[in-house]
Amino acid sequence: MNDCFVTTIDLKLADKLREDLLSQGFTLSTPPYTLFAAKKPGVSCTLYESGKLTVQGKNREEFLSFYLEPEILQSLEFTHPEIALDLTPRIGVDEAGKGDFFGPLCIAALYASEQGVKQLLSLGVRDSKKLGDKTVLSLASKIRPLFPHSIVRLFPSKYNELYARFGNLNRLLAWGHATAIEELVERSGCHTIIIDQFGAESLVETALKQKKLSVNLTQRHHGEADLVVAGASILARAAFLQGLEELGKNQGVELPKGASKQVVEAGRRLVANHGEGILQNVAKVHFKTYQECLESF
Repeated sequence: MNDCFVTTIDLKLADKLREDLLSQGFTLSTPPYTLFAAKKPGVSCTLYESGKLTVQGKNREEFLSFYLEPEILQSLEFTHPEIALDLTPRIGVDEAGKGDFFGPLCIAALYASEQGVKQLLSLGVRDSKKLGDKTVLSLASKIRPLFPHSIVRLFPSKYNELYARFGNLNRLLAWGHATAIEELVERSGCHTIIIDQFGAESLVETALKQKKLSVNLTQRHHGEADLVVAGASILARAAFLQGLEELGKNQGVELPKGASKQVVEAGRRLVANHGEGILQNVAKVHFKTYQECLESF
């Protein structure tokens, strides 16, 4: 990236830009040929009378990503050049918790109209893996009341039962995706679906056929690059985080994410205090982590 970002904006947005910058702690001045120049530690921007806008400074990308692009430019072309803003009404689907020993598996489907896609952009939606937990929870609380959505949340006791029935994680995921899609297609009337591909394309196609559901399905690796799939990823991640916290409170412990040594240690403490059966209620027992939690007993 160059040291200076340069673009042109509609001068009708100048007042909004000025007010927003003041509210963000910028100091404004008026050099020749400008409407204003604004500075604060790490970033400065100048709006010229022509509508040309320049942004510089070490915190430039954060400013562009979280304010200027969603609020003013309505485009992700600078920080996410691979993404063109597709305004097609569609349902995006993604999951969270698949790689976490503790906690639920969550699959979320989100519907966005043309205006809804623009709303997701203005909210600052990104792939949930690139956002901190607090940001994910905050964004999810804004998305849920604004957009039709459906969430399949499988807590460990139900997850373990279904895994035993399907015998394969990808088949279980396909069933979960099809279930979330079915509910949201019925509510929204939209049959255009984009999912983050997790296995062979035939898996979800077969699961949808079993539900007698005919849709226009697109499966993409790194599907979270699509704005609506990214919104679904935020809902799924928030559902996982809230479910993990709920399970931990029920046991009076904090359950860590992932499948690390810290997770194994937490599992061993639970087994020591409650017996092996406790893991059926809080963890995905087909993980190799399950055996590691039992090794000292």
